[in-house]
Amino acid sequence: MPYVTVKMLEGRTEDQKRALVEKVTEAVSETTGAPAEKIAVFIEEMSKNHYGVGGKRLSDQE
Repeated sequence: MPYVTVKMLEGRTEDQKRALVEKVTEAVSETTGAPAEKIAVFIEEMSKNHYGVGGKRLSDQE
């Protein structure tokens, strides 16, 4: 059973997250041969104040 974790910044709509889960499931099924019903996709959303690039939080760069 493949497990896939997608980490991304918060702010996507429910429709976007739904589409992401569908497309990731399709891609994993096509490339591994695993049946779609056995593929688990986890979305971990981070706030911009919990994520930094170049020594600065993204929330501080706005």
